[in-house]
Amino acid sequence: MKLDELLTYLHDNLIILDENPTISSIEMDSREVKPGSLFICIKGYTVDGHDFAQKAVEKGAVAILAERELDVAIPVVLVKDTKRAMAVLADIFYGQPTHFMHLIGVTGTNGKTTTTHIIENILKGANKKTGLIGTMYMKIGDQQREVKNTTPESLTLQKTFREMKDANVSHVVMEVSSHALHLGRIHGCDFNVAVFTNLTQDHLDYHKTMEAYKYAKGLLFAQLGNRFDHDQRKIAVLNEDEEASEEYKKMTSAKIITYGIDRNADIMAKQVTMTSKGTKFQLITPVGTRSVTIQMVGKFSVYNVLAAVAACLASSIELGTIVKAIESMEGVRGRFELVDGGQDYTVIVDYAHTPDSLENVLQTIKQFAEGQVYCIIGCGGDRDKTKRPLMAKIAVENSDEPIFTSDNPRSEDPEVILREMEEGVVGQHYTSITNREKAIYHAIKKAKKGDVILIAGKGHETYQQVGTETFDFDDREIALKGIKEVN
Repeated sequence: MKLDELLTYLHDNLIILDENPTISSIEMDSREVKPGSLFICIKGYTVDGHDFAQKAVEKGAVAILAERELDVAIPVVLVKDTKRAMAVLADIFYGQPTHFMHLIGVTGTNGKTTTTHIIENILKGANKKTGLIGTMYMKIGDQQREVKNTTPESLTLQKTFREMKDANVSHVVMEVSSHALHLGRIHGCDFNVAVFTNLTQDHLDYHKTMEAYKYAKGLLFAQLGNRFDHDQRKIAVLNEDEEASEEYKKMTSAKIITYGIDRNADIMAKQVTMTSKGTKFQLITPVGTRSVTIQMVGKFSVYNVLAAVAACLASSIELGTIVKAIESMEGVRGRFELVDGGQDYTVIVDYAHTPDSLENVLQTIKQFAEGQVYCIIGCGGDRDKTKRPLMAKIAVENSDEPIFTSDNPRSEDPEVILREMEEGVVGQHYTSITNREKAIYHAIKKAKKGDVILIAGKGHETYQQVGTETFDFDDREIALKGIKEVN
């Protein structure tokens, strides 16, 4: 594609040097530049892409997109906001791939990963070729690859969508983070269905206030568009039991489908009963009622299933196919995952890393625990500090043996993080063990028959970030090793 053809989609650019090269790739990382690349200078938190412009030229870049003038011997396109322009150019360069696929976006504080995986499982059951983008990985069909962010940058996103289109993927489901929405990473993504799970405290280190956080999530629904096409319907799936849904109803012009348990909704779960192995309920929908038993535990799991059911009904999947898929699904890695080493007590690994999710998981455990409940929890460094005492308070109030430990301390002193957690439970019973492996072993050594150990906060993660280093660390592997050594 010629540079001038690509630039016709931008309205605020100024081209320096009278040349019109052919663009064979678009890159935002100078290390990825190759002959024929358009290099986009992005101002990051720690580095500025403008400083790598000359390096990009030396590697074969034929044009540069920048926010200021650069002394290089190739055309420089000046724009006010390179990130915003990148989203436009990426969508155009890769042929607007989401226009040719059914795209489902899921946003919310908790439940995004589980909900997207349930949707993916249902779509596969309906013989659809799927793509998935989320916290744990990215998938094109059954091929899996790693991701750096829950929702990648627009350039990576559109390139991935094009790969999915070329692989004949018909349906894509993706987690949409508040950061991605606020930073415009999904600009150009043509969503058919947008799903809201819930809104509780998280990411206030970035958004500063809950109101700003709520607004960021709402952008997904506001950006569904204003057209009322019969063939290209836009549908917002909202949790009727969540207060924020009332605001999102006002923000979207799309058709709205609601789900819930406590309030009347289009799709509901009633007569919910639970054991340590699964949950049974009556699934009520506009197209029929079914008795359903899922292999996932807890009210929060029911909400995730309802969100997935609503999204798939909105995507024209038959109810019978949906029910068969949700009943056969065993769960998602690191989400209320049982660690079985033959012990006579229960060990659960869960990603719960917000006050609300931790409380939900502990409340669920208390419904079936026969003995003591242990809660191993930490808080990540360089993240929202205001939730640290709240997390500690919830652990103390909802477990018999709260154990505070390190999560991913990153650049912070793990001892300082623990002290900030302890400020929320002064004078109450708890144990602090900085080393996470020792904290897990401590609980395993004390646990008796019928007890339940919850190892919370990291879930599927297989690493721990300490300072500038990343170490191998998997809660499930550590727990299993401990069980075998101690018992």
